[in-house]
Amino acid sequence: MAKVRDRTEDFKDAVNRGALSLEFNEAKRAALMASFIIHKPRERSHFTKAALKTLESIGTLEQFLKKHRKDYIDPHRTTEEERDSIEHEVSVFVKACKEQIDVLKTSITDEEVNSKGWLGIRADNANADTIAHKHGVVLILSEKLHSVTSQFDQLRAVRFQDAINRAMPRRKPKRPTMKTFTDVDNNLESREPTTSETADPGEIQPEPMKIQQQLLDDETRALQVELSSLLDAARDTETKMVEMSALNHLMSTHVLQQAQQIEYLYDQAVEATKNVEMGNKELTQAIQRNSSSRTFLLLFLVVLTFSVLFLDWYS
Repeated sequence: MAKVRDRTEDFKDAVNRGALSLEFNEAKRAALMASFIIHKPRERSHFTKAALKTLESIGTLEQFLKKHRKDYIDPHRTTEEERDSIEHEVSVFVKACKEQIDVLKTSITDEEVNSKGWLGIRADNANADTIAHKHGVVLILSEKLHSVTSQFDQLRAVRFQDAINRAMPRRKPKRPTMKTFTDVDNNLESREPTTSETADPGEIQPEPMKIQQQLLDDETRALQVELSSLLDAARDTETKMVEMSALNHLMSTHVLQQAQQIEYLYDQAVEATKNVEMGNKELTQAIQRNSSSRTFLLLFLVVLTFSVLFLDWYS
């Protein structure tokens, strides 16, 4: 076996001579020789750039949440307007990231459509692997965004719980005891003999004024009790409304997540249906080819047999 000669040094000498003939300086020749050892990185595709940009946006959102976590939870550090501003900025971040992920999904769908032939069959297995890899990238980005949004949902739940606790009514004050009209009449009757015995006949009796004052006091206490009960009912209603608002927001978040999962499952089901149909077509074609090959083989054997018989008869 002939030995293989290493011609690398001869190739480098030829390159140096060519560079000298083209009047390359020392720096250009060094760069040219280095290019044979360290190759330049390939230019990233549009999908890769968009995916890295989306990942950077999600990382920025996560850093923003970590920075403003205490400001959002602690009501003594910021006001309600500032916390609403933080929530609005987070919502804008999440919406932008979702739009970028949707753009990536659309590009993958377009590439899948373009990669299929006129019979709906993929022309290249490498392209199918690339599309599967891109689907994995989009899934990773979606899970990353979902984890960040779940962290913010926890912070929002803490804020709503704090609002519920502040809206809960404090210990109810003791309601004043009401004296009934019968007790007032009994007290007045018990007081009448003493006052009639001590009062002079020429003086005006103040008993009617005392009765009216007592009735006014009783009505005032009754109004206070009624207003206190109305205030407690209003506080209970406010607490229930805050709880309903928090539960409605959490439910809408979960419904949105379930809608995304259902859409992904639907796409996978459609893709699986297409693959099954393509498999059925391939099986049908394979059966047809098998039957055709059998017929051809049988015909070949018959012709070969008659040829041998003819040659034997002719000889």
